[in-house]
Amino acid sequence: MLDLGLARRLREAGLAWNPLPGDRFVLPDRGMDDEVFVVSHMVVEIHDTPGGQVIGFNGTTEWALDSLEQRQVLWMPRETQLRELLGDRFVALESVTGGFAVTLQLGDDENTRTVREADSDAESAYARALLTVLASLSPGG
Repeated sequence: MLDLGLARRLREAGLAWNPLPGDRFVLPDRGMDDEVFVVSHMVVEIHDTPGGQVIGFNGTTEWALDSLEQRQVLWMPRETQLRELLGDRFVALESVTGGFAVTLQLGDDENTRTVREADSDAESAYARALLTVLASLSPGG
């Protein structure tokens, strides 16, 4: 699973999250950084409100946590979600010394460059590749 720092960097880079069943998230900076929650129709549900989406806990947890605004939680995307977000830019995932590397193509047909991002696990390598994509899409990137 991604570390909190990488997940934060993805959010700060503009990665949007539309919560779906099966998505993992954490409640950062509440002394619960190591507790991973999963959106589920039975325990954790997403409710649309006029003020935005709210993450609702359906009373099956032992501690009192009713609901939180989506911005208060941090999405921890899975490897498959990160790969899907790379889309057509994704070229390959390979095992390298000390972990994995993701190769991707950036740019348009006339100006394409190959980029490689590596980390100790595949999920983190995908996240680093996605950070590179998000940076390339931002103004001045």
